[in-house]
Amino acid sequence: MSHYQDLFAQQNLPKEHLPSFLLDNPQFQHPEELNCAYRLLDHHIDKGDGNRICIRSEYGNWTYKQLQEKSNQIAHVLTKDLGLKSGNRVLLRSANNPMLVACWFGVIKAGGIVVTTMPLLRSKELNTIIEYAEISHVLCDKRLHEEIDACNGTFVKHKAFFDGTLREKFSLEMAMEKHATTFSNFNSLQDDVALIGFTSGTTGKPKMTAHYHRDILNICEAFPPFALQPHADDIFTGSPPLGFTFGLGGLVLFPMYFGASSYLIEKPSPDILLSAVEKEKITICFTAPTAWRIIQTKVGEYDISSLRKCVSAGESLPKKVWHDWHNATGLKIIDGIGATEMLHIFISANGEHMKPGATGVAVPGYEAKLVDDNGNEVPPNTEGKLAVKGITGCRYLNRPEKQREYVKNGWNLTGDIFTRDEDGYFWYVSRSDDMIISSGYNISAVVVEATLLGHPDILECGVIGIPDEERGMLVCAHIVLKNQALGSDEKAKEIQDWFKQNAAPYKYPRKIVFTSCLPKTQTGKIQRYKLKQEAPKSEANGI
Repeated sequence: MSHYQDLFAQQNLPKEHLPSFLLDNPQFQHPEELNCAYRLLDHHIDKGDGNRICIRSEYGNWTYKQLQEKSNQIAHVLTKDLGLKSGNRVLLRSANNPMLVACWFGVIKAGGIVVTTMPLLRSKELNTIIEYAEISHVLCDKRLHEEIDACNGTFVKHKAFFDGTLREKFSLEMAMEKHATTFSNFNSLQDDVALIGFTSGTTGKPKMTAHYHRDILNICEAFPPFALQPHADDIFTGSPPLGFTFGLGGLVLFPMYFGASSYLIEKPSPDILLSAVEKEKITICFTAPTAWRIIQTKVGEYDISSLRKCVSAGESLPKKVWHDWHNATGLKIIDGIGATEMLHIFISANGEHMKPGATGVAVPGYEAKLVDDNGNEVPPNTEGKLAVKGITGCRYLNRPEKQREYVKNGWNLTGDIFTRDEDGYFWYVSRSDDMIISSGYNISAVVVEATLLGHPDILECGVIGIPDEERGMLVCAHIVLKNQALGSDEKAKEIQDWFKQNAAPYKYPRKIVFTSCLPKTQTGKIQRYKLKQEAPKSEANGI
């Protein structure tokens, strides 16, 4: 059952092949009626902390009370001016800024379902989201209006634009001024859908993952206490956009659950991120492995003494990056793996449970194991498919065939290959689709990348397999050199010879392409599919 008027999400939830949930512990149990906005936002005002700073940005700071008032006004605009019915889907489009957070809470308070999108998405991708989620309302930063204006989706009934710089007033701000700063939150149920996340890549037929109000609160009781030990004086920051659940958790949900604050950055380059750490006295930072690698080369130019926790996710953290950062700062990067389907991180490390190069152990609230193709658990130090269950799980909307692939016997199969040592630590090998089979050998693209990053002249690299008549596939490395002028056939041969001395020779990249940059998602992941689309011929360099 649901309290929503619009039952689109409820009716499209998977009816079979559901994951098992581990909700017996008291901290993961909630009353039947639950709106997560209360615990994350209103709760702090009720207990007398409304004047504490909640959101920080280059445009100024907002207290919890100010964020509540803005969110309440947005909820009024949605329900009274824009005709929002509970259960309607609302698309948000903006870079990370205070108004985006206010819109997120405004939708939740009004009983809507949030669909936050990446600011770099174009109209074709946005149209896909609008059509598949049957979006009825759009709240968009005016600076990003062109791609929304170019959308021709038939479901959108209302659009409202705001100024993320907080300097001007557009349709949303002008409508907000007419409404009270108080609002009675919609009386949702704990298992009403609160947000829909689209998995990476929205071309073709997308996968929509649904998460409940209880899920949003439960992840705050899992990873943060285990890995971060947050307190109200912490200041969070990071690079992932709020349309990525890694960013939503790390920059909004986690700090607000614990009454802390978050510094939001719209365009978080390495220098801007480090400058923010210095100026804002950041204590907890979330970003991707590729960013940690680049930041490490610049860290000596800034005072980052306030930083106490560093979190990496989005893709595997190479051991060399961990050691380089630790040698430069004395800080240990907390690696983690999560998934849009699982909402946030479910395997990670903390100060007591950390091995450099290992992802870590199952976060409290989750169980994890490695299985073979038949679902049988594999012995220690054997590669296997990661299977997880816990407080969150996969719920694909209207995709029963994908639900069957992802959830088997109650376990979520994430598509990742790991090994697990005798101490229970999980070691990342690759995505199952990043495996390169060459001359009968299974070669992990991630392992090849991790080795190449140990070369003193290599800044970044992306590894793919390309077709080859003789070997089936060749290992092809796209490499960004620290000094790009050094790129040559001779340099490629030198790197290949070096690789053979540092890893199993059968893994070495037989084809090397020097490039000035690698294609990446907005969250910092290397887009290997784009490298594959532009794959060179299989002729090898200097064999």
